[in-house]
Amino acid sequence: MMNVLKTPSFFRPASRPTSPAPAPSRPDPTQPFDRSSRPLNKLSLSNFRRPSPSPYPSTTPALPLVQDGSYLEMLGLKLSEAVSRALAQPTGPAAVNEQVGGRRPIPQGRGHALGALIASELKATNDNPHLHRAIIRSLHRPLSVLLTNLSAHLLPLLNSPAFHTPPAPTVQSPNPNPTQLHALAIAGFSEELLESFDELGLGVDSDARGDGLKSIREGLASLINRVVTPLVTALRGELMPLIEALETPNTSAGVKVVIGAKVTVVNHPSIVTLQTLMPICARALTRYTSSPLSHATLATFLISLVWKGLVALSHRQQLTPSPPPSPQFGPSLPVKKRTGSSSTTPPITPPAGRFTIKLPPSRPPSPPLVSLPASAAADARALYELLNTLPRPGGGSEASRLAREAVDEAFEGLKALPILLDAIQNKSDSGHNAEELASEMDVLTTELPSLIVLPILLHAYGDGVNTSVPSLLGLKDEEYRKGCLSGFGRAEECATAVVHRVMTALLAKPDGNGIVLRWLELEIAEIGSAVY
Repeated sequence: MMNVLKTPSFFRPASRPTSPAPAPSRPDPTQPFDRSSRPLNKLSLSNFRRPSPSPYPSTTPALPLVQDGSYLEMLGLKLSEAVSRALAQPTGPAAVNEQVGGRRPIPQGRGHALGALIASELKATNDNPHLHRAIIRSLHRPLSVLLTNLSAHLLPLLNSPAFHTPPAPTVQSPNPNPTQLHALAIAGFSEELLESFDELGLGVDSDARGDGLKSIREGLASLINRVVTPLVTALRGELMPLIEALETPNTSAGVKVVIGAKVTVVNHPSIVTLQTLMPICARALTRYTSSPLSHATLATFLISLVWKGLVALSHRQQLTPSPPPSPQFGPSLPVKKRTGSSSTTPPITPPAGRFTIKLPPSRPPSPPLVSLPASAAADARALYELLNTLPRPGGGSEASRLAREAVDEAFEGLKALPILLDAIQNKSDSGHNAEELASEMDVLTTELPSLIVLPILLHAYGDGVNTSVPSLLGLKDEEYRKGCLSGFGRAEECATAVVHRVMTALLAKPDGNGIVLRWLELEIAEIGSAVY
């Protein structure tokens, strides 16, 4: 046996390879084909490629995935990755005017993308309540991290002085600065995500047994309000002084009209400035208040501007335009007759131009241009048209619908003000029945608050002495405005008491105007019927 192993003849190479044994020409179909005799690793491709990864777990078999917990674990990782991807810096070249500290704002649409991912996972539950609640619970951690990161990014922006410089868009800088742009991008991301929350009905239940996302919804809404409120407040601070200045009559008053002159109406300086600023403010306000959550802020902004306009124009001292003067001729001077002079000095030779033929001009001279200030009615109409270009709250939700109704009601009052002012300017109390005029004024003032109409009628039909509302009430003007004219609601609360006291003060005067007294009687009757 040892010798055989030392000299194994069968290991020696032969002169040529041995031929294989002859195989049968055709296999027998009656016998089964035996695959076990062939080695499996001969034609295997396992050495040439890696095994393919296992497919992504599907959400269709809900119960098995919930039991072993693999699906929820992978879903948590997927949501965390989506949150990180939503706040990641965008790729591509960056503009100079959009970087703050080397960072770019969040691009538009990322909130919708994150909301679409959440919606796809919730819709794949196939109405399985257990899996649905499990997915909702898995949303808490990534959304809480998202809210924390958004607040951390927003806080230094709001505390930066650049956020309030400039406080409102101007002609020189109509677009937001980089700091404001980053803050608006965070507010826009929150708005997009909240739209997905509204579609899925997330965070609307305040019950602890609900989805538990109420705090996330409130946090996203707080981010929007923290950005929008200071921007809208700064915009109101820029427009409010211009509207308050409408109480001062136009400085171009007192120009006399010349016969045959072309009259041009000069608008109030505030109206001229507002005509330049209002398109810029409308674009900025549309960008600030795109979210339905900011419609309440938008409604407050619009109503405050309308109210300031009503107060300013109703308390303007009406200036009666001077009538056109009658043609005046210079005083007739006595014509001295030339008498014979004893002087021997020859008369002065007249100039040569005296003897030239004077031809008529090619066209008559243009009449002179005369500028007249715009009336209070014209300024009120211009203010209404300018404020009407601003965006208004939409009517989607119940809160937005109520805000829209309040804004529309305020604008109806501003629209009725120029009609009342024109009617008072065109009609005087002489030659008209006090009852008829009071009834007509009562119809024209249906859409206006009583404390707005009262100073207009007192200026038009009063005796001119102590006819202001504060003087009749025995109050200072500033005290009266602060206590009774702070807004529509406060004016409505004080209307009954003010109207009664003014009527009592006018009745005590021997020369109390009948038109104002009759209008006050009608107003008291309407207020009483509205209360009862």
